[in-house]
Amino acid sequence: MPFANFKVPAKTLTSEQKEKIITRVTDLCAEIYGEFARPHTLVVVEEVTDGGWGIGGRVLTPAAIEEMARSADSAR
Repeated sequence: MPFANFKVPAKTLTSEQKEKIITRVTDLCAEIYGEFARPHTLVVVEEVTDGGWGIGGRVLTPAAIEEMARSADSAR
């Protein structure tokens, strides 16, 4: 049945935020496939350690992510 794997920077989400991702994705799958899918929907929130990934050739660190967030906020 449905399987969703979210890879997020380590230590950037609280337990409550991870729970919200799991709950909402499960709800979405049940909405799309029907309620029979709910008990069979697997959602994994996987934390990737600092320096374990990158974007645009740039290694993502907590400082780089913070900088990206500040840039996005100032663009609004």
